Amino acid sequence: MRRMVFIFTPALALLLAGCSITLQPGNAAFSMRVRMQLSPVIQRFEAERGAGSGYQVGESVHFFIALSQPGYITLVALDPGGQAYEFQHSRYLSTGTHVLPPYGAHYQYTVTYPTGLERVRAIYTSTPGPLSVRFHGIFTSSGLNSHTELYFEQSSAQVRDIADTYFYINP
Repeated sequence: MRRMVFIFTPALALLLAGCSITLQPGNAAFSMRVRMQLSPVIQRFEAERGAGSGYQVGESVHFFIALSQPGYITLVALDPGGQAYEFQHSRYLSTGTHVLPPYGAHYQYTVTYPTGLERVRAIYTSTPGPLSVRFHGIFTSSGLNSHTELYFEQSSAQVRDIADTYFYINP
């Protein structure tokens, strides 16, 4: 029995290393979430001019993204007015560094009004993203995070990651 405890204890510690435990005051509820992927898959994510850079309305923007393993990327923007929209939904990318959209592609990501801070999130899943969960409408930061969690749940992906960047839209 004592040997079983020694084997079980390191395994439990390893499992709990990837957990977050939430206790809310006045609530007897207990929740625990285990993340299967402990190291980030998205190694780099930023606008081609760098995080915090500026773009004029009408200019095209490209993003650099580097992945440590192949998978599916969805790019979601949250504009200065809180409107969320998708640049790209569940595009398969191989391991390595990519430019989105690719230079010379038949489509572009064009900067539009309103002016101000534009936040962009890259969502990685090891399986294709769910078609039932789209990012459209007005979102707060916490709403975007909740919707991202729903996206992860619906994807059934065992490996998932997110990375955020931002830039400024100037008139």
